[in-house]
Amino acid sequence: MNRREFLLAGGATLVAGAALFNGVAFAQQVNIAIATGGTGGVYYPLGGGMANVLSKYVPGVAATARVTGGSVDNLKLIGSKQSEVALVMVDAALDALKGEDKFKGNKVEVRTLMVLYPNRMHVVTVEGKGIEKMSDLKGKRVSTGSPGSATEVMAFRVIEGAGLDKDKDMRRERLGVAESTNALKDGKIDAYFWVGGLPTAAVTDLGASPGVKIKLIDHTEVVDKMNAKYGDLYTTGVIPAKTYPGQDKDNRISVVQNILVANASMSDKVAYDIVKTFIEKQPELVAVHGEAAAITLANQITKNSPIPWHPGATKYFNEKGAKM
Repeated sequence: MNRREFLLAGGATLVAGAALFNGVAFAQQVNIAIATGGTGGVYYPLGGGMANVLSKYVPGVAATARVTGGSVDNLKLIGSKQSEVALVMVDAALDALKGEDKFKGNKVEVRTLMVLYPNRMHVVTVEGKGIEKMSDLKGKRVSTGSPGSATEVMAFRVIEGAGLDKDKDMRRERLGVAESTNALKDGKIDAYFWVGGLPTAAVTDLGASPGVKIKLIDHTEVVDKMNAKYGDLYTTGVIPAKTYPGQDKDNRISVVQNILVANASMSDKVAYDIVKTFIEKQPELVAVHGEAAAITLANQITKNSPIPWHPGATKYFNEKGAKM
């Protein structure tokens, strides 16, 4: 082999080696898409914070948050493996696991990674609409949440628990929380449902709007009826006075837990690393949104999930003394 052939052969070897190295590096990188919700709620900013924390602290992980219609869409993304992780409500997740309601005939092998925070059902209106209690929604223009959202799932159950028919007793729109807020301000609807954390940015925006006096409708009386039909998924709760501008009294409401989920096929190591990172870096998530204060070891036991736990998550919690 002459000198020119030797150099060419050496160059080819280096190129092949670089390609192999790059291939190995690429294969080791884990891309994680976190399914969240609309931009006006809590899922999206919190999911963005989660993506940043994972990308920052877990070697080889590149995480991103994606805007979605909410829990139902998120669970379908988990089922099709288009997202690796999702924030969802337990009632929608249980439907997905069983293949019921919006998942009829399409069971999702969903697994719990961790319990997040309680979602509070807001029934939102403003003064001047003639709405003081749930029965006053009859004949009104009402948004029950965007298609593919768990707001819609729970709104239908609250309406049913109040003795109303979602199709016959109201003129129904299907808008996200930001769109619902704008429609209410513009007089296009009379009220809307939204289930989310406190405070929700879009509801804060409504309360702070000039010339608007926000009103949140009490509805704890529906919880027993909801649980009798759908299982013990719901509890009563309160949105404290002054949570939103112009809110001058406590609002007594229905509550459901949020959980972080993955497909059962996720590797135990990835699930372990996700849970470990969110527990250990919780202060950074709290800095993004205050609801992350509920992401604690203790809450994994006291607010247990009806969805089976992922083995990787169980391993971490068991190591920390939170037996699952």
